[in-house]
Amino acid sequence: MSSPNSPTLTLDGLDLAALLCSRVCHDVISPVGAIVNGLEVLEDDQDESMRTFALELIGKSARQASARLKFARIAFGAAGSAGASIDLADAEGVAKGMFSDDKTKLTWSAPQALFPKNKVKLLLNLVMIATTAIPRGGAIDVVVSGDGEAPRFVLKSKGSHARIPPHVEELMAGSPESGTVDAHGILPFYAGLVARAAAMDVRFAIQEDEVTITAAPTVIEASDEASGEGSDTALA
Repeated sequence: MSSPNSPTLTLDGLDLAALLCSRVCHDVISPVGAIVNGLEVLEDDQDESMRTFALELIGKSARQASARLKFARIAFGAAGSAGASIDLADAEGVAKGMFSDDKTKLTWSAPQALFPKNKVKLLLNLVMIATTAIPRGGAIDVVVSGDGEAPRFVLKSKGSHARIPPHVEELMAGSPESGTVDAHGILPFYAGLVARAAAMDVRFAIQEDEVTITAAPTVIEASDEASGEGSDTALA
């Protein structure tokens, strides 16, 4: 695996922005389309049961769209000026709004504190990756310890057919096997960029039906610093 400090793939700023925008649009277009369908039913159908169904669909879809936009604003957006901090309670709110449902249960344990923006963005991106580790749903447990300068994130995804998402480690390291990244792979690639900006190492492990994602401050060994090389197991 390539050194975490020297990813082999870099993206032009315009390409990175375009891929992230494509991903956000992909997440939002479904509930927005459902809202449009519901409005068409209200306009054309006078059956009371259908109108009730349409109103319920519109309400549910509007909440989904709002939750996804709130999540994207913090996970991918500026979320304040440079150097800003983000309340972990806000991160918890958008994460649960995005992912807690009948299929997946999200639990969150974190101090009531402001953390540096990039560290919170990394945490939210790891939550998104954690959901892909349990494609059939299950439980995700998020534990944040330490302070904003030296935090530790531990995310455990447990469910049927749990697996480390395909190519996620190489994408986070900035070294995809294909040599390119598309809209599907942009999330772990971007998470790797944020991890390096936040000086955090991310590691994956799996045992039976549970995937564990751990993120902690980057530690540079004296021998590595002298040779200019990092650990071959760190992802960012």
